[in-house]
Amino acid sequence: MKNPFLNSAEHRLRAFWRLLLVSGLNWIVVLILQTSMGIILGIMAVVNGVDISNSQNIQDTFTNNPYLPALTAFVTLLATGLVFLLASRLDRRPLKGFGFQFNSLWWRDFGFGLLLGAFLMALIFAVELAAGWIKITATLQTKIPGQSFWIGFLLSFLVFFCVGIYEEMTSRGYLLRNLAEGLRSKYISPKLAILAAYVLSSIIFGYLHAGNPNASIISTVFLMAAGLFLGLGFILTGELAIPIGLHMSWNFFQGSVFGFPVSGLKLGDSLITIQQGGPDFITGGTFGPEAGLIGLAAIILGGLMIVLWLRMTRERAVIAQNLAVYTPALPLKQTAEAPAAES
Repeated sequence: MKNPFLNSAEHRLRAFWRLLLVSGLNWIVVLILQTSMGIILGIMAVVNGVDISNSQNIQDTFTNNPYLPALTAFVTLLATGLVFLLASRLDRRPLKGFGFQFNSLWWRDFGFGLLLGAFLMALIFAVELAAGWIKITATLQTKIPGQSFWIGFLLSFLVFFCVGIYEEMTSRGYLLRNLAEGLRSKYISPKLAILAAYVLSSIIFGYLHAGNPNASIISTVFLMAAGLFLGLGFILTGELAIPIGLHMSWNFFQGSVFGFPVSGLKLGDSLITIQQGGPDFITGGTFGPEAGLIGLAAIILGGLMIVLWLRMTRERAVIAQNLAVYTPALPLKQTAEAPAAES
């Protein structure tokens, strides 16, 4: 009888337990660090003479702090990095095995991802502007009186920089890869396991955004499609270069350059301030382009461009089946011909 907890061939926990432990650990570490940050900010508020007996004063201290979103994103990235160090040991996998080869090809793909996200969002903006669905109401406008626009603009960049890294690390680098390894068996080929993990991780990605402001069933489904879009570069290369670059620039240009809501959120200052009009089912309305047909069209176009890029740079675009095949970082005391059947 097989051990339900340990994979004897791989000398590590089975995929389900790895995912459960790392997800729980990530939540705990993020909570601890963000709580610590909140306590520090609260102490600083008291030192500055804020009356914390008034709950409204406490709320205003946090909501009016222009640095808080960037600090929160940085702390979350730090927490995710710490958890990945532990996950590396738990998975018996080097950190580069999560999609961080950092060779010249990796950086070239990363640059392509950055350009692709910027291009697609500029295209969305241009189409909506030409259709008369958006009106530019201001430029370089700051939301907090007395604050430099460029400081707010830089802070929003830091937010999307951090989010692009830690969301791709967790959703694609860890979740998708471990799902693929766990699903692979003597009945399920590596390719099929990766495709199943690709779909499942994208469903989870969309569901995790279901609680965002102005979210709906349509926005959740379309964000699942966005998860497929972001994960495409990963399953075709085995690296996070394209997903991270794409995620960063898609969000940054969407919110900080063109003034759209980003998954229902308005974060920081934007280069262009707009008034959204047009049919919501096309534009996405108050949730942003990701909840509209125009965003879905950009996702489809972007997927085709990723495939074209990989065919140009690698001569082919095929699923990286090594994502479902575990290669130990350390020598195992014993081997098995089909270790994946026990994942």
